[in-house]
Amino acid sequence: MLPVLLAAVSALVWGAGDFAGGKASQRANAVHVTVVAMVVGLPLLAALVIVFPAKHLRPTDLAWGALAGLTGGAGIAIFYRGLASGAMAVVAPVSAMTSATLPLVLGLAIDRRPGVLALTGAVLAVAAIGLVSLGGRGGRVTAQVVGLALAAGALFGLFFVCLRQASADSGAWPLVAQRLAGIAAGVALLALRRSVPRLGPAWRWTFVSGVCDVTANALYFAAVHRGVLSVIAPVAALYPVSTVLLALAVDRERVRAIQLAGLGLAATALVLTAS
Repeated sequence: MLPVLLAAVSALVWGAGDFAGGKASQRANAVHVTVVAMVVGLPLLAALVIVFPAKHLRPTDLAWGALAGLTGGAGIAIFYRGLASGAMAVVAPVSAMTSATLPLVLGLAIDRRPGVLALTGAVLAVAAIGLVSLGGRGGRVTAQVVGLALAAGALFGLFFVCLRQASADSGAWPLVAQRLAGIAAGVALLALRRSVPRLGPAWRWTFVSGVCDVTANALYFAAVHRGVLSVIAPVAALYPVSTVLLALAVDRERVRAIQLAGLGLAATALVLTAS
């Protein structure tokens, strides 16, 4: 029960962070927002290292954390490129479902098998993610757009798997390695573009995004080392749910009937996975 609860809360926080990052990206360059948000989370990570010290830290734990940072960062870059095509109604659900399906499949291969109800809930969570992520009509769908969506989703899925591979005895250090690797990649990208981050009025949303991301990462890390990867990752990947709910509450966006069906399916999935 506790691992599923932690994963569900991580999904809510991730979704809130994505909403805040989206609001910030409406006011400033998305790359600038992403890099600054990663830096903003460093003080919180320092506190987590103190509160959750490592019992036994191996170089491989840091390597898995760094790989999670690189895969997650590359996934975001490819995801943004896919969204820029205008075919958001395809890119969002395809990438979201892929990010949940990959750790589900790999989890069944490398981790212990969950119960029938929990596995059914995980499968329903994947379907719910796809429904909730469906937006309005987008631009022209091409093989390249679908490929970008699949690649972004696969990288997000690998992010989930990489954090699972780091040892629970390593404390919060894999999260530090993940964040530093992401920052290094972001700074390198800014250097190639010869760009200096400028946020202006977007800094408040960027700050919220950075804090939410670190918090969600820590919650997921705790959840996946107490539960089963094939169940925890699909539940954590339900983050589009809170993004949609916040868009409805804050921006008064119109939610489609199929998205409402996805919200109901997500609730069903949580009940089953917690059984």
